[in-house]
Amino acid sequence: MTHCIIIGGGIQGMTAAVHLREAGLPAEDLTIIDPHEAPLAVWKNRTEKIGMPYLRSAFVHHLSSDPFSLEREGCDFYGRYKRPSTMSFREHAEKLVERWQLDECWYQDAVTGIHRAADGWQVCVKNGSPLAAPHVILAVGGQHTPFVPEKWEDAVHIYDSSLSLTAEESPYIVIGGGISAAHTAVFLSTRHPGGVTLIKRHAFRVHDFDSSPGWLGPKNMRSFSRIDPEEDRRKKIREARMPGSIPRELFFRLRRLEQQGALRIVTGNIDAQENSAVHLEDGSTYSRKSIIACTGFTSALPEKEWLEPLISSQSLPCASCGYPVLSGNLTWKEGLYCTGALAELEIGPVARNIAGAQRAARKIAASVLA
Repeated sequence: MTHCIIIGGGIQGMTAAVHLREAGLPAEDLTIIDPHEAPLAVWKNRTEKIGMPYLRSAFVHHLSSDPFSLEREGCDFYGRYKRPSTMSFREHAEKLVERWQLDECWYQDAVTGIHRAADGWQVCVKNGSPLAAPHVILAVGGQHTPFVPEKWEDAVHIYDSSLSLTAEESPYIVIGGGISAAHTAVFLSTRHPGGVTLIKRHAFRVHDFDSSPGWLGPKNMRSFSRIDPEEDRRKKIREARMPGSIPRELFFRLRRLEQQGALRIVTGNIDAQENSAVHLEDGSTYSRKSIIACTGFTSALPEKEWLEPLISSQSLPCASCGYPVLSGNLTWKEGLYCTGALAELEIGPVARNIAGAQRAARKIAASVLA
């Protein structure tokens, strides 16, 4: 029996895995269950698809517990916050996977259920026998189901697995005002100048990060930890996060492309669409062959098909929003831990980000190896 099972091999799960290995957990005592062939598959696919050149996070935020690990690699950084290039971050992550033999810990399969066992937890998978461990980390992510409004019936979500931007036809309509929409518009307009229209409902929301840097430390977290986790922390998270925002350098890049005539930027609400055009409520019309929706994800409890039965059978504490109420070390029940979206009510607004993954991984590693 392995010592620890991590469910999810994305940014959250792999950050936890690296932290555990760096803290001394042998590779043979760790299992990472994920339905994809290799670590960070979804993250790699999404950043490649929209042509994201630099991450939004700063240079100290990566998979390792060593804050300067990425910087020592001599990576490519951008701007005053030293945002790492996507390629540099990816190469650094791959080196950590190799260094800590995490490929040997990889178990490709889909989880179908978790049950309490006499000596810990039993994890059931779709295509194999159940796996058991005294410690299980839920790192399932919170962005699984793309959201496309019903009235945009033939729009394809940017993160739909069937979508290939290079296979879609110009002219393009890109719907959305956040970072995915902005990167998609840049990617397409540099390849099809004049053939892209970005339609957004509101003015650009320009912020360096998607929440204040004060949430990275005690400045804001000290008061957050005193709030009732079952009711008021969710409200505080909503107030703190800046959804649909873009960093300043990306805003300037969009405006340059607009000035050059490579990109058209429109603010308004879509009223109707047809095979050749999109009509806005103000009466304006824009021709199109392809509509790409960059409209986020549904806000539902991730993996609820097997998570809700677990909550019910084990009487796991949840807030009114349906998300876990955890201890300070992110324990939901003895030996069961949460990171990422499931740890928001303890980690705060940065929980889904790389910085939140690091904070959660430190807490969990210390508990697992205590």
